[in-house]
Amino acid sequence: MKFEIGISFQFNGFRLGWGHDLWPWGDKMLDALSGATRVHFIVGDPIAQVKSPFGVTQAFEQHGRNAVCLPAHVAPEDLARWCEGVTAMRNVDGLIITVPHKFAAMDLCASTSARSAFVGAANTLRRRPDGQWHGDMFDGVAFVQALCAQGANPQGQRVLLVGAGGAGSAIAHAVLEAGAAQLHIRDADAARAAALVQRLQGLAAGAVALGPAQTSGHDILINATPRGMAPADPLPIDLTGLQSHQVVGCVITQPAVTPLIAQARALGCRTVTGGDMFAQVRDLMVSFLLEDVA
Repeated sequence: MKFEIGISFQFNGFRLGWGHDLWPWGDKMLDALSGATRVHFIVGDPIAQVKSPFGVTQAFEQHGRNAVCLPAHVAPEDLARWCEGVTAMRNVDGLIITVPHKFAAMDLCASTSARSAFVGAANTLRRRPDGQWHGDMFDGVAFVQALCAQGANPQGQRVLLVGAGGAGSAIAHAVLEAGAAQLHIRDADAARAAALVQRLQGLAAGAVALGPAQTSGHDILINATPRGMAPADPLPIDLTGLQSHQVVGCVITQPAVTPLIAQARALGCRTVTGGDMFAQVRDLMVSFLLEDVA
């Protein structure tokens, strides 16, 4: 037997909600839910695809904290107004930022980590003692950790990255910090890709350049675009000529296995999914959110 518990309410004109299946003999996350429960939001547009509310709330419980993570569906034009209202809520300790708000989240921060400042994006905001927000960006570090868990350390490798948005920018920075020998970047927005390449070249790390979304000449291929979320999406990378020694990664969490990952696995390649990345980023985000000071 299983049953569903859900929370849904209106705040400042925005719809907020949380729900998941619970088995009576297992999950106890709601046992301590009360007026003392600390609240964290994950905000995006869309939001229905995210898995973080359950996983992050579970992690809070594992750390012995009475805290929950709730989804908030907020359009880009409403983000600043929404954050203003949430900041006034004194029981809100943190914000997790997802598509398409990671760049805009920088404007919400009074301070950030050095890597967040370099990338120009944030995916996690923690309340400072003065009530303002301190931001960090964990997508890149988490993806590198997921690669390493699959035996695909980027050090000395040739990497293709498709997508120069918030997650893509963070991954680009992280693979270079991890010692990648070469990084090619491709994005539908050519100007955005070129700007990222220019910034990364200033790191004096591996060779960075614009490149085609094809398999040849690369050891690791990464999709950091939304292509693959919808069944009719074209592949973000042309897999013609893909060999079994190459590694293919994708940041998408829903579906759990995108057509890109499915085709790579069919060819015998090691893969890193959005779920693999989330397993790493969840722990990084939760550790950050549970720190007391910026």
